[in-house]
Formats: sequence, structure tokens, C-alpha cells
Amino acid sequence: MEILVATHNQHKKEEIQQILGDHFKVTSLTDYDIHDEIVEDGFTFHENALIKAKYCFEKTGKPSLGDDSGLVVDALDGRPGIYSARYAGNHDFGKNIAKVLEEMEGEQNRTAYFVTVMCLVDESGVNYFEGRVYGNLTLQPSGEKGFGYDPIFIPENGEVTFAELSADEKNAISHRKKALEKFLIFLKA
Repeated sequence: MEILVATHNQHKKEEIQQILGDHFKVTSLTDYDIHDEIVEDGFTFHENALIKAKYCFEKTGKPSLGDDSGLVVDALDGRPGIYSARYAGNHDFGKNIAKVLEEMEGEQNRTAYFVTVMCLVDESGVNYFEGRVYGNLTLQPSGEKGFGYDPIFIPENGEVTFAELSADEKNAISHRKKALEKFLIFLKA
């Protein structure tokens, strides 16, 4: 079964393919040569995931999975939240990380969570799947793997950041994995 993921992010496409396994063919906007910018003007992760999935389904007719993910920091009143990818500018995660760490300077409460909301749009309608992983922010980045805020996030009961875990280790516990597990249960039902 083919699932069109509403992204140009090769890391995200590969991560989803790894988690879903060989029973699915995961494609992306790049595979369909669709380069229009999808305007994410929703006010929640759910709204943005729907915008992306709906756009892709309308363009291709393929079952489409939109996802909106982000880092939610308790001490920052939920920021960066839906603005995670562009928190300090346009998709520059070095700057995004620096901004979060600067805002967290001197803060004792370092609890945060990653959330993924996935929205499937296909001929049967719209369905949502959400996953979260809780943890704490580090004082400085550590690790070279992963992407986004991975270098500053240590999952609960962990000792290293997401960026220090192998892809398999991260994918076993990630927010995206949890959302995709719900997606797989839905498909089997």
C-alpha cells in the first residue's frame, strides 16, 4: 500500500518508512514533483496536519498522511509548539535550538515533550493519530544523529539525547512511532 507523506523532508520520509516497514511504500511530495509551498496557517497541530494531508490527497488522489510535529516546553508556555520548525527563522534548527536554550537559561523546570499529530485523508475521510514522548531539555546540544531539536532532548528514563541514539533506538520510542502505531492499528481494524 502506498502512503503519500506530505513532506519534502527526506529524514522524515525515511523515518516513517523504517517504522511502517516493507508492507508500505512511503512516497513524498518530492517523488511526485510537487514543489508548491503548503501554507500551514492552522492554530493547532491537528489543523496543520489536516491542511497538509488534504492538499496532497486533492493533488494526487493517493492516501495522504500529513503530520505536524513539534517540541512543547512547559517553562515556555508550550513554545515553540506549532512554530517549532521556524521558531528562530526559516527551518534553521541550529538557530531554533539556540533560541530555545537562550530562553531556558537559568530555568530549573526543563520538562518538555515532542508531539506528532498525523492526519490520514483518503477516500473514506479524515482520521487523526497522535503520539507523544516526554523528557527533559539539556543545557547544551549533544549528538550528531537525528534532526530538529533531537540534540537537546533526553527522553524520560534516558541518559542521552535523541541525537545520540541510533535511528533504530530513536524510532522504537519516538512520538512519530507512537502516532504510526495508532495508524497501523486503525488500518488493521
